[in-house]
Amino acid sequence: MQRRGEHPVINKVVPSFDEAVSDVNDGASIHVGGFIGPADWPAYLISALGRKGAKDLTVACCNMSGIGPIAREQLAGEEALRGFTGMAGTGMDHVTVALLIERGQVRKGITTFSAPMRGSTGSAFESMLEQGRIQLELVGQGTLAERIRAAKAGIPAFYTPVGVGTPLAAGRETRTFDGVECVLEQALHADFALIRAAAADRYGNLVWEHPSSFNATMAGAATITIAEVDRLVDVGDLGPAEIEVPGVLVDRVVVRPPVPMKSWREEH
Repeated sequence: MQRRGEHPVINKVVPSFDEAVSDVNDGASIHVGGFIGPADWPAYLISALGRKGAKDLTVACCNMSGIGPIAREQLAGEEALRGFTGMAGTGMDHVTVALLIERGQVRKGITTFSAPMRGSTGSAFESMLEQGRIQLELVGQGTLAERIRAAKAGIPAFYTPVGVGTPLAAGRETRTFDGVECVLEQALHADFALIRAAAADRYGNLVWEHPSSFNATMAGAATITIAEVDRLVDVGDLGPAEIEVPGVLVDRVVVRPPVPMKSWREEH
């Protein structure tokens, strides 16, 4: 029975992750939510994009310093993973953008953390950067979040004091406000945003049960926003006060399977 006020047509739920990313083309720009923990990353969307094989991607995310499942399969035991907080002991459904980097699908990374914060094991991104096989645009964490938020808000650029006087501001436009020199930063829009949330309804309304780790910020900052969620709820089950991202900012919703994947190569 249709509930009062419920739209009879809108249904943003897509049946599979592979279908959800089927139109990601070579050369696309992509925002990927998450930071470090297994609950942060849209692991199944990343895996589907790895299977699709789209290349020459420009990926913006907070942390590119981890290792992916390909490298993990080659490492003997958890001792080699000890430097990667949140990686040791996690299952194969903990997939980050490192998978796409390991497979050579990423042309450029826009990120805050491009190398491990601790530990001696090098990341795929760090290794490829040293070899000249990938490009890096290094951005402060707060500035990265604000550039993405500005894209969602329709703000083309903004000034910030962060980075002034460093190599990151070399050749950039600056202005002084109330005696404080600021550098101009441009909004960061993407073709696609792959994000992770705890729950959604078929309208695309999203909620989290933990810090959203760039996921909520990225929703709506791309032409197409695709949300990977732990569960789907009925329309009306999410109260207006608890919805953190409204469905108007989300284009597709895909539900994670009840049993964790054993390999990123599995289709879901």
